[in-house]
Amino acid sequence: MAGKVKWVTDIEKSVLINNFEKREWVQVTENEDWNFYWMSIQTIRNVFSVDTGYRLSDEQLVNHFPNHYELTRKDLMIKNIKRYRKELEKEGSPLAEKDENGKYIYLDFVPVTFMLPADYNLFVEEFRKNPSSTWIMKPCGKAQGKGIFLINKLSQIKKWSRDSRTSTFVAASSGKEAYVISLYIDNPLLIGGKKFDLRLYVLVTTYRPLKCYMYKLGFCRFCTVKYTPSTSELDNMFVHLTNVAIQKHGVSFHHRKKKNTF
Repeated sequence: MAGKVKWVTDIEKSVLINNFEKREWVQVTENEDWNFYWMSIQTIRNVFSVDTGYRLSDEQLVNHFPNHYELTRKDLMIKNIKRYRKELEKEGSPLAEKDENGKYIYLDFVPVTFMLPADYNLFVEEFRKNPSSTWIMKPCGKAQGKGIFLINKLSQIKKWSRDSRTSTFVAASSGKEAYVISLYIDNPLLIGGKKFDLRLYVLVTTYRPLKCYMYKLGFCRFCTVKYTPSTSELDNMFVHLTNVAIQKHGVSFHHRKKKNTF
């Protein structure tokens, strides 16, 4: 970009504005020519909607990919992973190879997952193959562990359906909240007997060609209660979910002050 970078934002955060000003970038309005626009998610959806037909020029950048929700929403991510698998199968790719039980060898990075209410009958068929299995249900559009629960009986699904007033899984078009349901990994890797997850930060600057930058540091989240596959603990989210929003309410949670790493 030649000359000073012209920027716009609809988020009044000092960390953004101070950094732009530190670089001596020039603030303009959204109706002027701009090079960089730091947008909220809602704004980016509005700007790049089908109705506007807006496209970026070669000298314009934004902080979100307009259709990022294709990966960040649980149901859409599963849909795209399944589509990716099918495309590889059609191409005869060795990545789509399956074992003698029909399970993917290289594309097994997500458990068996269905979308509810749309895939309810498919889920029931799979559940009945192994009625002793445990499944985890997650609302598609929520975060921080909200609305997540485990089930090991079909009657629990029906009870949830009644409690959430979805009456035997009415069509998703009715506006009722959609869920994904996945086969629960009952023998997870543990540290000190507790479940954990690793979170790493990756900056994707372009998809075509794919270009990613991985931050050298990440962090680990732990459950505060040791893991057990016992069905008596299915409702104990301190055993199963690593979300800080959940674990911070546990009696064993250690509150530590965050360090400023910038």
